Parts: sequence; structure tokens; C-alpha cells
Amino acid sequence: MASVPLYNMEGKEVGSLSLPDSIFDVEFRAALVHQVVVAEEANQRLGTHDTKQRSEVRGGGRKPWRQKGTGRARQGSIRAPHWRGGGVVFGPHPRDYRKDLPVKMRRSAMRSALSAKVRNGAVIGLEKLAFDAIKTKQATALLAALGLQSERRVLIILPEYDKTVLLSTRNLPTVTLRYAPNFSVRDVMVAHKIVLVADAVEKIAAVWAPEESKEEVAAA
Repeated sequence: MASVPLYNMEGKEVGSLSLPDSIFDVEFRAALVHQVVVAEEANQRLGTHDTKQRSEVRGGGRKPWRQKGTGRARQGSIRAPHWRGGGVVFGPHPRDYRKDLPVKMRRSAMRSALSAKVRNGAVIGLEKLAFDAIKTKQATALLAALGLQSERRVLIILPEYDKTVLLSTRNLPTVTLRYAPNFSVRDVMVAHKIVLVADAVEKIAAVWAPEESKEEVAAA
């Protein structure tokens, strides 16, 4: 069974955190992970960008000058695309960027991403994470105790919503807070270090484990 070092909130190593092999020790599939990350980023796009075509621009209803005899090029409207203030040719218009992927692909990509991070030593376990007050100073002290104060991107995975922890970490630009199992493959891949609270492992396994593993656990 895969495992990562387990720390307490004082930064002392107190043992190891066991992780199910079916999620945290599988082969890394780069093409699949890339496909899922691209889909996740596409799904976050609003697609509300818009430009006005020639027919939508205000004005330009009158021919600017007569067709012949002026010595200038013939023009039909001052709102033609080559005029300043004219319509835009081939500009963006509202569209849906969403990409749908099968659930099995997304789950497989998540297992692949988590396994790669564990294999690279980018995951550490934490016994528990709880602050007695809303103070960013406490979150900063925790990162320092764990040796993560210099990391550019730290992903902290909690087992459940905690308002005190959320408000204590939201002003830290290097920290991303997520609740198991509601985090994305992109969250995992862009993180340089992942802090996994021990109680979150069970919730991750309940959602991201392969179906055959769930059936084996149920049968046992």
C-alpha cells in the first residue's frame, strides 16, 4: 500500500499515512491527464465575448460620397470593416466551450494525477487541520512548520468545509484550499505540494476509486 509521511500541526513527523493503491499507485497516463485538464479549463470559460459585425454598428446608413468623379475609392458606408469604427470581420461571438468527458475518464485521470504526485514526493499527510481563531498568521505558521513557506503553489485538501480554515488561508496567494472529494485534476497537477489531511483519504476513496475496488470493499 502506498504511503506518505504524516505530520502534526507543529511540523513533527509522527508516522506515515497509508493510501489505497487503487488511487495513489497507478500508472501515469499523460495523454489522458492532459485531455481532462484541457476540458476542465474549457468548462470554466464563460464564452460571453462578442464583437459587432457591420450590420450591428451604429451609423453608416448614407453613402459617404458619390460613386464617381471624386478621384477617391468608391465607398458604400463609413461602417465598413476597413474604416475606423466599422464592423469587425471574423471577430469572436458568444459560444459554449464546454467539453464533456466520460466519468470513467475523469476518474482515471484523477487517480493518475494523484499517483504521480505521490511518486514524486509531492504529497504529505497531516493529522488534522483546525485553527482556534480566524488568523492568517496561524496558516503562515503551519506552512513554515511543514517547510512549505517557499512553495509557489500548495494544495490543502480538507475532509469537510471549515470556515475558520478557509478565512485563515484565503489571503495567502500560494495556498489553494479544497474539500474532499471536490477538487479537480488541474488542482492536483498545478500544485507543487499537496497537504492531505488524514480524514480526507476515506472520502477520496469513496468517489475516485475504480468500480471494481468499491465492489471488493462492499463484499468484504
